[in-house]
Amino acid sequence: MNDNHSDARREFLIQAGVATAVAVAATKGIGLADAAAPAPAASYLTSKDTTTDPLYVSATKMAQMIREKQITAVDAVKACYARIDQVNPSINAVVAFCRDRALAEAKLADEALAAGKILGPLHGVPFTIKDSFDTEGVVSTGGTLGRKDFIPGKDATIVARVRKAGGILLGKTNTPEFTLGGGARGTYNLVYGQTYNPYKAKYNPSGSSGGAGAIVAAGGAYFDLGSDYGGSIRGPAFANGITGIKPTYGRSPRTGHIVGYGGAFDNFQETGPLARRVEDLYLLLGIIGGPDAADGAMAPVLLGDPGKVDLKKLRIAYYTTDGFNPVNDPTPQIQDLIKQSVGYFSSLGAKTTMDRPPHIKELAETRMKYSNADGGDHMRVLLKKHGTLQASPGLNEGDGVELPSADFTRLLEEMDAMKSEQLAWLAQYDLIVCPAAKEPAQVVPPEFKREPGAGGGGYTSEYNTTGWPGGVVRMGASPDGLPIGVQVVGQPWRDDVVIAALSFLESKSGGWQKPPI
Repeated sequence: MNDNHSDARREFLIQAGVATAVAVAATKGIGLADAAAPAPAASYLTSKDTTTDPLYVSATKMAQMIREKQITAVDAVKACYARIDQVNPSINAVVAFCRDRALAEAKLADEALAAGKILGPLHGVPFTIKDSFDTEGVVSTGGTLGRKDFIPGKDATIVARVRKAGGILLGKTNTPEFTLGGGARGTYNLVYGQTYNPYKAKYNPSGSSGGAGAIVAAGGAYFDLGSDYGGSIRGPAFANGITGIKPTYGRSPRTGHIVGYGGAFDNFQETGPLARRVEDLYLLLGIIGGPDAADGAMAPVLLGDPGKVDLKKLRIAYYTTDGFNPVNDPTPQIQDLIKQSVGYFSSLGAKTTMDRPPHIKELAETRMKYSNADGGDHMRVLLKKHGTLQASPGLNEGDGVELPSADFTRLLEEMDAMKSEQLAWLAQYDLIVCPAAKEPAQVVPPEFKREPGAGGGGYTSEYNTTGWPGGVVRMGASPDGLPIGVQVVGQPWRDDVVIAALSFLESKSGGWQKPPI
C-alpha cells in the first residue's frame, strides 16, 4: 500500500470520528465492550411515519405508540401472530416460534409500563430473527440438518441487545444453509424448504435473509435482523420492497451467527437490520452496534445522526451498470430509477458525477478465486462441525482445486491493494448510488443451478469486499407489481450519510408498499 492510500485511510477514520470515540472511551474509563452505545439507543426517537394501520407502522412508531399507551404490547404481539398465520402458509417465511414466551414477555412489558417503567427504546415491539442467529431457548438451525433440533442457551450478541432494549422475539425466519446454500432459489434448505416472495406467488424473496425480507414486507414483524456476506440483507430488501442496511465492517457484531467472525473470510460478513421504513435503520443500528468483547473486528465508532446530514453538500458518484459484464446489466427500468434517484439529489444542489470504483471486475474475480482457494474446505468444515451429513443442493461444497498457500497469500494481497485504491478513489465522493440487483424478483426455478457471474453477488458483494456501508430502499415497481429499488453506499463509518440518503429517496418514492397477499 503506498503512502497516498495510507493517508486516505487515516483521513477517513479521522473524519468518521474513530479517534474521538476511542478518546472518549479512554477518558471515561470505558472498556471497548462498553463503548458501544450510539445516540439512538439512549433516547426515544419520534417517528415520522404517516402509516395509520398499527400492523404496518414502523418499529419506531410502534415503540412510540406502546410508550404512549395507544396500543398494548400484548395486542401488538397477537396482531403479528395473526398476520403470520394468515400469510405464512403461502410464503413460508417464519419457521420457528416462541408464542408462549412472547406473550408472557408482552404482558410483563405492559405491566412495567403501567408501573411507569420503560424497558428501552424498543419496549414491547415484536420482531423476528434470521435463523442463522442463536436465540436462547428457541431452535436455531442455520438451515442445516445437523442443527435441526439445536436449542442454544444464549442469544447472539445483536439479539441480546434488541431484547435488552425491550424488543419481543416472535420467532425465526428462514435462511439457506449456512446462509450460503440457496443457489438460484434464494432462500431454501432441507430443514424448512422454500420461502417465497409476498408480492407474487412462487417468486423468489432473494437471500440469504429471504425469510426476514418476506415477513417484514408482509407485515408479520416490525423488523428483522439479518446478515450480509455478499448482499444477503440488500438483496431481500430489494426483492421484497423494504429497506435494509449492511453497516460498515466493524460496526455490528457477528457473535452467535452460524458463520461468524474470524478466519480467512472474516471481513466479508456483516450483520444489520431489515425494516419497512428507513427511520428504523437508525434506531436499530444504534442498539445493535459496537464492540461485544468477543468479535475482535468491532470498533467503538459512534453512529452519526442522519438528521444532521446536509444533503445539498453531498458529492455523489453513480453508475447504472458494472461496466464489464453485459449479462449482468440491470433492466432499463432499474437503470432509469438510478438516474431518477440521482436527479432528486441534483435538484437539491448536490454534485453528481457518473463514475464507479476502479477495478470492480478485477476485485470481484480475485475475491471469487480467493474464496475458492481452499477447494471448499471451509464449507466441509462447517458441515462437519454441525454434524450435517447431507448438504442442501444449492450449497457450494467446493469449486475448483485447492491452491498453494503462496497463491492464497498473493490473492489476499491483490484484494487489499485494490481495496486501497478504491478507498483513495472514494475520497472525492460522499455517496454512491447504484443498482442492488439486475432485475426484479424472478420465479423460483424447479432445479438448483449456479449462474455464471463475477462472483460473490454482483452489485452488492463489491461492498462486502471493501467493507463500506450500503443500504437499499424501494423506489418503484415492475409492470407486474414486483418491487424494485436502488442501492446507496457511503464512506467507511458514514452509515449516517447512507441512512439520510435512503430517507430522502423514501420520501420521494413512498418506500414500502403493502403486498397483495
